[in-house]
Amino acid sequence: MSSPQKSNLSFLNLVDICDNVHLRRDHTGLYDVAYDSEPLVPLYLSESPESPVIGLLRPVIVEQLKLENERSKKNGVQELWALRIDPSEQIPLRHGASGPCVSLRDYLDTPSKRTAAMKELCECWRDTGLFSDVCGPKKWRAEMYPVYANPFGVHDHPLLAGHEDGLNYAFEMERSACALFGIVTYGVHLNIYDEVVQEDGQPRIRIWVPTRALTKPTFPGMLDNTVAGGIPSGMTMFDSLVKECMEEASIEADIVIKHARATGSVSYFFRTSKGWLQPEVEYVYNILIPTGLDPVPFTPRPLDGEVESFEFVSHDQLLQQLRSGLFKPNCALVIIDLFIRLGYITPDNESDFLQLINRLHGSFDHDKW
Repeated sequence: MSSPQKSNLSFLNLVDICDNVHLRRDHTGLYDVAYDSEPLVPLYLSESPESPVIGLLRPVIVEQLKLENERSKKNGVQELWALRIDPSEQIPLRHGASGPCVSLRDYLDTPSKRTAAMKELCECWRDTGLFSDVCGPKKWRAEMYPVYANPFGVHDHPLLAGHEDGLNYAFEMERSACALFGIVTYGVHLNIYDEVVQEDGQPRIRIWVPTRALTKPTFPGMLDNTVAGGIPSGMTMFDSLVKECMEEASIEADIVIKHARATGSVSYFFRTSKGWLQPEVEYVYNILIPTGLDPVPFTPRPLDGEVESFEFVSHDQLLQQLRSGLFKPNCALVIIDLFIRLGYITPDNESDFLQLINRLHGSFDHDKW
């Protein structure tokens, strides 16, 4: 089957671009059938097969962790990793699965210890230029992301709870390095829009759409949602949204607090063009510009240099931009989700409706990890 032209992408095509990892598990291990059946190795939080699986590792990372253990032995320090790769070393995994696995060593038994170990490792990789396309000096974000024992569980944190014990929070690590370990990450996405009734009596939306700065380390120059950003470790979803609204779009906190509405989430498993693994959850918010109010406080303006410009895009222009592949892949999914929720994409006008609904709210095939 030929690939669709970039000017005529369907909504499902857009989902396929972003949700592009498809896992298969058999008695030998776990594979991504969408990427030449590359084997992937589950990363466990501790050496017990009953411990949570917190990530997925590509073969090149597994080999690097072997080298890290050898370096630790040579330097007379404790190894970070328990590697059961050879069939003679493998043990039954969770859910009765079989195959290779990697875990943190059991002595790393607190969030603080795990955080310190991962910080040292990731900074070493940064400083030596290893995986420079992911976490090298030009890609380094200097922002910590949380890692949870249950990626679908509560977003707690020692700073919020006042203690480390008994939390879903497992540790935190450098944002840019998460893709090396297949860690689930989280973000907030907001669209600011209005709805206008046309001459034919039908409503149409207009959305504030930014163009990403050409200096962005990822997807420079592509279109985005009005405001979007990752959720830093120790910050709540809504606080992250308020922060991003001011930093990226000059939208004051009081406007966000009064008018932003949480509308759900989208989730997908994205593999980058270089093959790195990014299972992601985006919490979705809307601001509908109220009729009769001054629109100026709702008008975004670039502030921190991450956005080149904003444009108030019409309904038809937005669809054209979507189908032309001009949006950052995950932002296209958020726009599709908005169109479904507002009733512009329906079971009657979209033959792939049920597939869209299911694919926009995936679970990364986490039960196979």
